[in-house]
Amino acid sequence: MTAIGFDNQRYLTTQSAQIKERIAQFGGKLYLEFGGKLFDDHHAARVLSGFAPDSKICMLQQLQEDVEIVIAIHAADIEKNKVRGDLGITYDEDVLRLIDSFRGLGLYVGSVVVTRYCGQAAADAFLERLTALGIRCYRHYPIAGYPSDVPHIVSDEGLGKNEYIETSRSLVVVTAPGPGSGKMATCLSQLYHDHKRGITAGYAKFETFPVWDLPLKHPVNLAYEAATADLDDVNMIDPFHLEAYGKTAVNYNRDVEIFPVLSAIFEKIQGYSPYKSPTDMGVNMAGSCIVDDAVCCAASRMEILRRYYTACVERRRGKGGDGPVRKLELVMQQAGVTPEICPAVPAALRKAEATGGPAGAMVLPDGRVVTGKTSDTLGAASALLLNALKALGGIGDQFELISAQVLEPVCRLKTEYLGHKNPRLHTDEVLMARTISALTTPLAELAQQQLPKLRGCDAHFTVILSEVDESLLRRLGINVSCEARYETKKLYHR
Repeated sequence: MTAIGFDNQRYLTTQSAQIKERIAQFGGKLYLEFGGKLFDDHHAARVLSGFAPDSKICMLQQLQEDVEIVIAIHAADIEKNKVRGDLGITYDEDVLRLIDSFRGLGLYVGSVVVTRYCGQAAADAFLERLTALGIRCYRHYPIAGYPSDVPHIVSDEGLGKNEYIETSRSLVVVTAPGPGSGKMATCLSQLYHDHKRGITAGYAKFETFPVWDLPLKHPVNLAYEAATADLDDVNMIDPFHLEAYGKTAVNYNRDVEIFPVLSAIFEKIQGYSPYKSPTDMGVNMAGSCIVDDAVCCAASRMEILRRYYTACVERRRGKGGDGPVRKLELVMQQAGVTPEICPAVPAALRKAEATGGPAGAMVLPDGRVVTGKTSDTLGAASALLLNALKALGGIGDQFELISAQVLEPVCRLKTEYLGHKNPRLHTDEVLMARTISALTTPLAELAQQQLPKLRGCDAHFTVILSEVDESLLRRLGINVSCEARYETKKLYHR
């Protein structure tokens, strides 16, 4: 069993209470900029062991009657078909996915705002599509001098040009498909228009990381730096908080840098700034819900290592450069991370050396390490998956989970009829073949029952996996890392 370091129920209770207090502070209306992922926050779940990936949504459901959601999307992201790396879908398609997901959970989606709109054809087409679907849409425009030219920003020619988003509830959550979508500017625009209408409202920010009340170099906060290595985010002591309260708090560079401007904008809009520091703007209570610091430290170090391997693979694929890798090497040094902290890494390398081919290894929930090697019919990922299921089910190595009667025709189908040069089965094909074998082989059914136990396990491979294999293993909840090398010297890899 995975050790628990975070009290998720306490988090739901204290976080909801904190947001209610902030709503009351501003007279009953709050625009809450929601950073990070509302759904499937697996980074938080990995570093704060015990944090449920859907915790933030569950928290909002506790405030369901008060919540209205506004989704912001940058017009340029629509125009260039920007894709979410974790889902493989464009930002505009993700807006539709988010709306469906929110509605499916009983949360009210009030509208979509296209930010920095300047007549892009793709943005117009998307707005027409949303309107046809019955979704209220608004346009916000580029503002010259944003964010530094405060007099112009806070004027009828600045924020005043934006369309006013009609909202009806006390907590307006502004979220987006990804970073840089204009969430903060949307909140500021609403404050400006509300103030002109005589409506009292406030702004707050929800960011899980960095955790403001943990030390600067705490592994949980270093894991956040690792996760944002490509964005050049840097954790730092909040100097405004230290000056105002004499207390150390952790924030990150972009929020610290923008705070003087934000404070000036608040003063220009409302006549005063409600906050003395960027940390004051936040409502995050995650730090107070850590119940075993050692467990969260160990989990964070593992996450830093995974991020390092991912950056190396992205560089090898030509999708990233040296910068993120160098940043992660520094973070690893600060956190005391080496590849040996994950038992799967040396085990996979030893298996590859012994067999002369690609291999993988996985750490099971009870600490055992299983390995898998490449064969004529199975790739390393497929072999490892089957071996892990055998180990978890107490099935001896001598027993087959896929009968030869099923395996051989599938391999032949791939090469003789589907045009594949490689007969080896991918992980998805292995699971299908094993499911068919379960009709005649009881042990195959026993193996299938072990699949949920793979969630949270760490696996490492000595070559870059195919997209099919990596995607399926991640869907099973396995934490995957790979050495930054391909199995072959080909230029094109799928």
